Amino acid sequence: MKSEYTVDELLPLSGIQHFYFCRRQWALIHVERQWQENSLTAEGRALHKNADDPFFSEMREGKIIARSMPVSSYGLGLSGICDVVEFIPSPQGVCLQHHPGNYLPVPVEYKRGKEKRDACDQVQLCAQAICLEEMLSVDIPIGYFFYGQIRHRVEVLFTVELRDLVKHVSQEMHQYFERGYTPQVKPSKACLSCSLQDICLPTLQKKTISASKYIRMQIDGD
Repeated sequence: MKSEYTVDELLPLSGIQHFYFCRRQWALIHVERQWQENSLTAEGRALHKNADDPFFSEMREGKIIARSMPVSSYGLGLSGICDVVEFIPSPQGVCLQHHPGNYLPVPVEYKRGKEKRDACDQVQLCAQAICLEEMLSVDIPIGYFFYGQIRHRVEVLFTVELRDLVKHVSQEMHQYFERGYTPQVKPSKACLSCSLQDICLPTLQKKTISASKYIRMQIDGD
């Protein structure tokens, strides 16, 4: 277990959401380098266009809004891009060049759909906050999601439990990556909307059908 990673060992921060959702999906994308887009991923990309404008910032109601902000953490071994970081005036914040006073950074992530029942989105947002904390030497207590389906923000508290989960998941990601390991499929309802369903073939693997039988089924149209 490493206490700090090198720049060459940093993994994509966005992958932590994939990993928590489905470790096999993450491995197919990040270990085997396979990717397939569906209507859900396309819709997600369209939503992110509203946020992705590199190096653009603006002032709004006293807040400084930075878009597509690069972040990294050598403690987690992750790097990526924050959709939006809002710098809010706060005595607990940090100094920003050309701006008087102190500002507290608050990450805001854009997602399609609505709030998830599990923590797959929350680990990604918390990982962004940990990166910002490491880069700016500041404590960040909260962040927000903007969900495209419900069209409003959802607040996320960065609790000790959530931070520990992020650290554990990021360590496991690195272990999988170093081993080049792709786990076996564990079929669930989530497989139906997975963009890698045709590559993963969860139904085929669950039934342990032989390759020759699968080919015959495709030829016969079964």
